[in-house]
Amino acid sequence: MRTFMDDHEYKRAIGLIDYYRFDNLSLRYADFIKLPIDQYEKMMSLLYKKGKPLVEILSYVLMPNHFHFTLKQEIDGGIAKFVGNFENSFTRYINIKNDRPGPLFQGRFKAVLIESDEQLIHLTRYHHLNPFADGVVSNFQELVNYPYSSLGDYLGHHRDKFVDTEMVLSFFSDSNAYKKFVAKQKDYQRSLSKIKKLLYPAWGKSCA
Repeated sequence: MRTFMDDHEYKRAIGLIDYYRFDNLSLRYADFIKLPIDQYEKMMSLLYKKGKPLVEILSYVLMPNHFHFTLKQEIDGGIAKFVGNFENSFTRYINIKNDRPGPLFQGRFKAVLIESDEQLIHLTRYHHLNPFADGVVSNFQELVNYPYSSLGDYLGHHRDKFVDTEMVLSFFSDSNAYKKFVAKQKDYQRSLSKIKKLLYPAWGKSCA
């Protein structure tokens, strides 16, 4: 089952990531985006300057049928609250849009504690390579231009203000070095993905 059907749905999800990474919000996102443009921009500016973050977004990728985040928790329970708000809001949006009931995501999200710097940089690479490994894009240049992940931010495109690349990029001389680090693993990760699909035909069919 696909989670994201078109560009508008992907962009809605990216807007939710940016908004719900903050705590103590006074409006639901659906009401927030209905504000007049001047009020919308003023409120977003205040969130960026004075908002209390639940998490810092270190990397993300939205795939047709699932998503991945690398998150740094800023307050106790911040990750669970952020992911819950994100999933609940997106599910409401899809249910209203398509006149459908029930959940969109299957089960509780799966979280893995990052215990080392090496694990951190390899995890972001794994996330950023997902569209290539799963065949959503056909080559590395298409991956670089894939609009629904934070890879562009890491390579200097500055597409998403909310992605914090500083922690990961501090381990590399520059963004081009990170690009080479990602590219080095692309063929291996695609091969591994193909093997997993052969062994587990349902791999990647649910959202987590």
